[in-house]
Amino acid sequence: MDIARIEKRIGIRAPTDRIWEVIADLSFWDSWNPIEKSVEGAIAFGGEIALTETIEGLPERRVVARVGEWQPYAQLVWMEKRGLWFQSMRYFEIEELEPGSCIASNGFYFTGLRGEMYFDKQRKHLRHSVDAVAEAWKAVVEG
Repeated sequence: MDIARIEKRIGIRAPTDRIWEVIADLSFWDSWNPIEKSVEGAIAFGGEIALTETIEGLPERRVVARVGEWQPYAQLVWMEKRGLWFQSMRYFEIEELEPGSCIASNGFYFTGLRGEMYFDKQRKHLRHSVDAVAEAWKAVVEG
């Protein structure tokens, strides 16, 4: 299976609980997240998350995905099937380096032949989007 990945890791000076608080409050995403808007759903195994994805340079689209993995204060992962040959995974991860200092990551995985082709074609837009989310996440947590 072909897999393509794009990720941004950024240092955040805050405890894991503060960083997770921003991720866990889905209704708050509109105020800080530049690409995922109108987020609603449940952070639970198999829970459904619905949102509007607004990646600059790409058409706005409604996403309905399933939570694949989540661990409070550590990660949130959701998956979306995009037809027969294409699946995407969106993730947010928090890694504590020491109390009050963490690395926060966000990114996408694309699997399947069409997923790899989509990634190759949209790499520039995806890179910009994960960078923008990381910077916004850091700013809202540290601010």
